[in-house]
Parts: sequence; C-alpha cells; structure tokens
Amino acid sequence: MFRKHTQMRLLGMMILGSIFISNAQEVQKLSLNEALKMALQNNTNILNSKLDLKSTQNRIWEITAMGLPHLGVKSSYQHLFVVPVLNFPSTVLSHDNVAMNPATGIGTTSHLDLNTGETIYLNNIAGTPIALGVANNISTDITVSQLIFDGSYIVGLQARKAYANLAKQNDEKTKQDVIETVINTYHMIQLAEESRKVLAQNLGNITKTLNEITEMNKQGFVEKTDVDQLEVTANTVRNAMNQIESNLDIGYRLMKIQLGLAETAKIELSDPMESEDSLVNSSTLLVNENFNLNQNVDYQLTKTNEHFTLLDMRRSQSAYLPSISGFYNHNIQSNVAAFNFAPKDVIGINLSLPIFSSGERIAVVGQKRMAYEKAVNTSKYVSNSLLMQASQYQNDVKLKLEKYRIQKKSNELSDTIYQRTIEKYKQGISSSMDLMTSQNQYLTNLTNYYQSIYDLQDAKSKLEKLFNINQDVVTK
Repeated sequence: MFRKHTQMRLLGMMILGSIFISNAQEVQKLSLNEALKMALQNNTNILNSKLDLKSTQNRIWEITAMGLPHLGVKSSYQHLFVVPVLNFPSTVLSHDNVAMNPATGIGTTSHLDLNTGETIYLNNIAGTPIALGVANNISTDITVSQLIFDGSYIVGLQARKAYANLAKQNDEKTKQDVIETVINTYHMIQLAEESRKVLAQNLGNITKTLNEITEMNKQGFVEKTDVDQLEVTANTVRNAMNQIESNLDIGYRLMKIQLGLAETAKIELSDPMESEDSLVNSSTLLVNENFNLNQNVDYQLTKTNEHFTLLDMRRSQSAYLPSISGFYNHNIQSNVAAFNFAPKDVIGINLSLPIFSSGERIAVVGQKRMAYEKAVNTSKYVSNSLLMQASQYQNDVKLKLEKYRIQKKSNELSDTIYQRTIEKYKQGISSSMDLMTSQNQYLTNLTNYYQSIYDLQDAKSKLEKLFNINQDVVTK
C-alpha cells in the first residue's frame, strides 16, 4: 500500500515536472511594443535608474528634515567609589575650652569672661555631613532642538525641486537609451529573418536548377564545368545563410539581455517588417519636423546642472550669514544627591556668527561663481550643438531615404536580370559565367538593399530620440 502511494506521488511529480519543462520551453512571441514594455520593466539599466529615483526622494526628505524638530535622548550610568562629603561646622557656647584642630576647624575660637568669674567659650563643633553625590546614578537627558535660521538650509530647500527634476531627467534619458537599443535590435532581427527567407528561396531555386543541369550533364547536353559553377554559386548562398544564422543568434541573445530575460528563454518576433510606404512616409515626416530644444533630455539635463551650480554658489555665499537654533533640555536622574543645583529644565538659543576666516569663504565663493559661469557656457554650447545635430540627423535621414530608394530600384533590377539569366541559361543562351555574375550581382544588391533599410531605420531612431518623439508608446 505504501509503495502504491509513493509511486502515485512520483508519477504526479513527473507529470507536473514535464508540464513545467514544456511551459519553460514555449516560444514567446513579442511585438515591438511588447518588447519595449518588457524592457522598461526588466532591463538592468532601467531597474538601476528606478533605484536612483527612489534614492533621490530619500535625499530630498533628508534635506527637508534638517529644518524640522529633532528629538534626542541620551542616558548614562555613573558609579562613584568614594562619594565626596561636605561638612559645615556649627557654633555653640560652652564652659569647656577645646583645642583648635586646624585641619577640621573644630575647637574653641574665642572666649568671654563674665563678672561672676565664669568664662564662656565659643566652640566650633562638627555638623551633619552632606554628600555631594550618590554612589550609583542613572542620568537621562531629553533634548528637543529646532533650526530657526540657516542660509544653507534655505538654499537646500530651493534645491529640492532641482534634485527631483534631475532624477526624472536621468530616468527619462535611460528610458530613451533602452528604447533606442531595443528598437534597433528588433529591426536588425527582422531584416535578418527576411534575408534568411529570401536566401532560402534563392537557394531552393539554385538547387532545382543544379539538379536539372546535373541531369543534362549526365545526358551530355552541358559540360561538367557548368555543374561545378552552379555548385559554387549554391555554396556561396549557403555561406551567406550561415552568416545570417550566426547574426540571428547574436541578435536574439542581445534582445534577451536587453529585455532582462534568461539565456534559456525562447523568443520570436511577431511584428512584420515595416512596409515600404510606412517607412518612406514616417521618414519624410521626420525630415520636415521642427526641432523643439526644450523637449530634448540632454538640453534639460544641462539646464538643470546650470541651476545646480547657481544654487551651489548661493550656498557658499550663505556661509556669511549666522545660524540660529533653539533647544529645550530636560534632565532626569534616578538618584539625586542632597546637595544638587543642576537644573531639570533648560531652554535656550544657539547663535553661530562667522566673523573672520582669513579669506577662505571669499575663495570658495569665487570657485563656485566660476563653476556657474562654466555651466552657463556649457549650456550655450550644448544648445548650439543640439541644433546643429538636429539639422545633421535630418540630412542623414534624407540621404538614407534617397539611398534606400536607389537600392530598392537596384535590387528590383538585379532580381529581374538574375531571373532572366536563369531562363537564358536553361535555354542555353547564357553561359555559367553569366549566371554566376548575375547571381553575385543579385546577392550584393540584396545585401545592400537590406542594409539601406537598416541604415534608414537607425537614422530614424536617432532622430526620434533627439526630438523625443514616440517615447510614450509603452505607456499604453
């Protein structure tokens, strides 16, 4: 009975394990928008950027909390091996004359002779000893402090918004970088897949022709050289396909890294290549788009850095101002000595007033002022550079668009020439050398055609990133 239950459990575990394995090996089909969403959730750079954003929020609260009330408790234990004692002697009138002890002050200090013949002595006697402490004591101080005025704190409050903007802008820049790399990788894989399909079809046609020519050679209609020439052509196509297979493997591995997926994950692209009309239209629109400098993240980061250096200069200037804070202290002791004048409650104000620093503050302010001027100059330089870059990228898209049109036409012509040459070769009109030449011409133009598509898409992606266009597609 026990064995039967054990076998059933093992069988159930095996079935569940096989289900898990099969699910783990399922191919995940991704559209471009799905890939972008996954990248913005799992990409390592994105995750680190989110952590930086949270860290900045903590930093902002750290600055704010500096000016809010602070409560502190300090407790200490004290043991005295010998407790100091204070003794105040008292004075009495006596008929006894006591010798004075200089060490203790005990004894007769003066006397008075009466008319009756008696003598009255004024004597110092030992009083009640008073302990100046306790052997064991626990002391607790409760302190509440509040900053009243501090120039650097005021500047820090002004910098909170700048900190928040900087974090958001860095996060946005990271997002744009990830979107650009994922889009480029997606397009690269699309082109490689399309090239593999075309070459596979081309290899099928060559193989079919090779089989026909081989039979014709066996019957003596063509020479063996023609068969060998076609075999060389087929091998050339196979080598091209092997290279594409290698590129696809690298492309998919790169895509999985960008999406934050495991190496063992299997993915496929579900979106077809962008249609020719869509590619041309979108490129033409970008060429005619006006560049808004304020929407560019790099420009925003530069302006934020300029604002930071201005605040840093103001913070150094605030070192000339006084710092004022208030406090309240409450002291609690477990054991209190009889002779104790320490107050339980104290309230006060601390004032720190800088007077003379041998020119140190002047030197610091001078450095900060020059840093601010440099930031202003950098902002102007970046502004001009981005305007020039926008014009350059638009011209690049325009050139890549024209190159794409030319390569598209050349690819169509070379394909037509190649197909005609195959027919002529079958009819015996063209030689094997003509077929090989047209084949190489066709493969070269096919490669250049797909390269022109990738170059155009890459130029578009750079321009879209610069213009901050279509960066919100993943929020839908």
